[in-house]
Amino acid sequence: VQLQASGGGLVQAGESLKLSCTSSVISLDHYAVAWFRQAPGKEREALSCIDSRGTSSLYADSVKGRFTTSRDNGKHTAFLQMNRLEPADTAVYYCASRVICTTRLNNESQDHYGIWGQGTLVTVSS
Repeated sequence: VQLQASGGGLVQAGESLKLSCTSSVISLDHYAVAWFRQAPGKEREALSCIDSRGTSSLYADSVKGRFTTSRDNGKHTAFLQMNRLEPADTAVYYCASRVICTTRLNNESQDHYGIWGQGTLVTVSS
């Protein structure tokens, strides 16, 4: 485990959470950071990616408009701001990293990220 994801918790539908991703092993400032999630019984889903400078990002359709990824390289941290959470967003959320973002976010994206965190659980109650 080279990344640490944090900020998960239990919230009600409609509320917000902000996840953080840091690393004590790599210099996160030099890497793109992606967010994934995995709900019970489902495949891991790619959600977003932000480039190393924070100038470019992409999102999966399932979260576009509700989730925003950002980073503060001064604090060596990347973020995933999640708004208007729904019970369907309940999952373990992971951050992952590679030099540049993959050009697409799909089921195969996770195979291209070699640096991962341990995950943080987000539970959204109805």
